[in-house]
Amino acid sequence: MSISISAAILAGGQSSRMGANKAFALVGGRSIIERVIERVASLTDELVIIANKPSEYVRLGLPVFTDLLPGKGPLGGLYTAITRTRAEHTLVVSCDQPFLNPELLRYLINLREGYDVVVPLSGDDYPQSMHAVYGKGCLEPIRRCIDAKELKAIGFLDKVLVRRVGSAEIERFDPDRLSFFNVNTPDDLKQAERLACSSHPTKME
Repeated sequence: MSISISAAILAGGQSSRMGANKAFALVGGRSIIERVIERVASLTDELVIIANKPSEYVRLGLPVFTDLLPGKGPLGGLYTAITRTRAEHTLVVSCDQPFLNPELLRYLINLREGYDVVVPLSGDDYPQSMHAVYGKGCLEPIRRCIDAKELKAIGFLDKVLVRRVGSAEIERFDPDRLSFFNVNTPDDLKQAERLACSSHPTKME
């Protein structure tokens, strides 16, 4: 069966600054990864998790794949996600983003035709690589970077056709840019909990 759009949640980090697996840290009474799944599942025909300890994620009922090229950081996770998913394009997000905005994600997905990458930019115009849509055309450039030990997650973007999504577009859906809020530390988790308990973060709270 033809797959229109796939999605992958990257959960391969070490969570060293958190001291425990941040994917299962609770925000608003639910684990962060459950919040991510809730926001992404309705947008895609295929949803997978990329993680190096798959047994921890079995409870979520989704396919889990380990890195094809271990020890290559987020770029290796990205390579695995694009390889393992079936659609021509894959939405890739991180397991530590509790306030993903489905409307913004849908907007990115709808821009994918004709591009290898659709990526939103941060306030300083830095690509948000773990909140983007990638085509199969990225695989060869990513593999070349990995083989050359150039593991920066955005290091291959100058080798592919990229649609950059700027501030004006992002702010139509997420004016406070909470989509890009990552929980990496206990302090981040406290802030996320404060946001989740307010009426501020997203319409889905």
